[in-house]
Parts: sequence; C-alpha cells; structure tokens
Amino acid sequence: MIQLLRSAHDRGVTFYDTAEAYGPFANEELVGEALQPIRDQVVIATKFGFDIDLETGKRGSGTNSRPDHIKAVTEACLKRLRTDRIDLLYQHRVDPNVPIEDVAGAVRDLIAEGKVKHFGLSEAGIGTIRKAHAVQPVTALQSEYSLFWRGPEDDVLAVLEELGIGFVPFSPLGAGFLTGQIDEKTKFDPSDFRNHVPRFSPEARKANMALVHAVQAAAKRKGTTPAQIALAWLLAQKPWIVPIPGTTKLSRLEENLGAVDVFLTEEDLKQIEDATSKLSLEGTRLPEAMLKMTGI
Repeated sequence: MIQLLRSAHDRGVTFYDTAEAYGPFANEELVGEALQPIRDQVVIATKFGFDIDLETGKRGSGTNSRPDHIKAVTEACLKRLRTDRIDLLYQHRVDPNVPIEDVAGAVRDLIAEGKVKHFGLSEAGIGTIRKAHAVQPVTALQSEYSLFWRGPEDDVLAVLEELGIGFVPFSPLGAGFLTGQIDEKTKFDPSDFRNHVPRFSPEARKANMALVHAVQAAAKRKGTTPAQIALAWLLAQKPWIVPIPGTTKLSRLEENLGAVDVFLTEEDLKQIEDATSKLSLEGTRLPEAMLKMTGI
C-alpha cells in the first residue's frame, strides 16, 4: 500500500483521504509513512467523530464529537500521519449529542493553532452545513454520490454551490457496482461491508443491473471503461466536485486516473441521463442503523 500511494503521487495524485476509523488507526499510519517524504507536495484529509479509544483503538457503539475529544483525536492523528498539520479535517458523522456549533468551534480553535488548515463535514444535511458554516467556514462536504446514488442532487448540491463549499463524493463507483465486475452471483469476502448493505443483496444486484448496462453502453460508445464513465460523469457535474475512488491495485489506479481524459459532451451526458434517470433502483444504500447517522 505504501508503494501504491507513492505510485499514485508519481502519476499526479495530490489529494489523499483517510480517517482514524479506518483500522482503526492502521490506514492513517500507512498514509503517514507513505507520504512523509513528499508531505509538502500533497493534501491530506482525515476524520474524527466516532467513539474510538485513543489508546486501544477499540470502537464504542456510536459517535463522539465532544470538543475535548476532537482535540485529543487531532493530536493522535498528527502523530500517525507524521505531520505538523492536517490539511482538511472532517467530522466523520454528525453527532446528535453535540451541537454542530460546538464542533465547528473546536475545529476553529485547531485552525487558529495551525494544527488544521480546513474544516469539512461528512454525510451532513443542509441544516447542519449552514449552522457549521456560520461558525467556521466549511471547505468541503464528503458524502456518497454517483450514478448509483444521486441523493445529494435533491438539495445538498445547491447549498454547497451557494456557500462556496467543495464536494468530495465517496463511493463514486457505487462500491464497485458501476464497474460491471459485480452481478447477483458475486460472492463477497465475509468481512466485506457490502454483505450488510441492502442494495448489494443478490436480489437487488440482479434488479439493478439495468444501470450497469446503461453505463457499459456509454463506455462502449466512448471507447473507454465503465469505471471511467462513472468518474467522468461525476467530474462533468460541477467543477468543484472531486471524487475519491479507492483501490488496492495499480492497474485500477491507472484506469481511474484515465477518467480525467474522458470528455463527455452534452449529447453524451443527455444519453446517460435518459438511460439512467428513470430507473428505480432497489435497496437502500446503507444498513438502517447507519442511515440514521446521516443527515441526507
């Protein structure tokens, strides 16, 4: 993974997304080691917000965005990332027990200390975004968005444009579904998160293949891959959208990066829209318990 991260930089990638919850801790440690030699040439984003013991990494049952915890998490993140500042610090999930104004105030203090440069939110609704932005300007919102999940189009994108906030879609390839490499017969590893996602049940996958076929048809017309179409579609929506596809393979990294060279004309976008917008996809994008933790 260290080699892959450095290979990404060699190919022009400058924005890296991690979180204390990934592991917990292991991902930040790898990112820190990989990027330390090129720290001043990259932007690192990480996240706080879950109830994780800072010594053991043991996860509690919910969220924790108390200001004192945010500051302690930030100190731990700085050490794991081998850096003196975090370029973009997100609240990973909105904490129903802590006013967002207090969260924004804590990050504002960290920015004043020079430990953080920018404040971000993840999976937050428009009310939360506005309240946070009034205390400390929000630089970016990270939420799920792709041809597989277009919920942010309902109201979030308009508010982001109004306030001048960038958008960082995670799962831009629909957790792999839009690549065409997954169907109802695909077996996931027992540890794979998709085993618990209603939209990835075998029945839902079978029903939702019409979307994959539409993306494949667009890829065939453009002489490119379905993954590149999915990413190019996102890039074509707004100039301030920065999708973050994840991968563990160099070949997939190179395929994903090829999306920046795929130009979708107005006619291309119309064909994709006509083929996908009327589809009724089956299954929720997250398990019920996790949906309750989002503001979208």
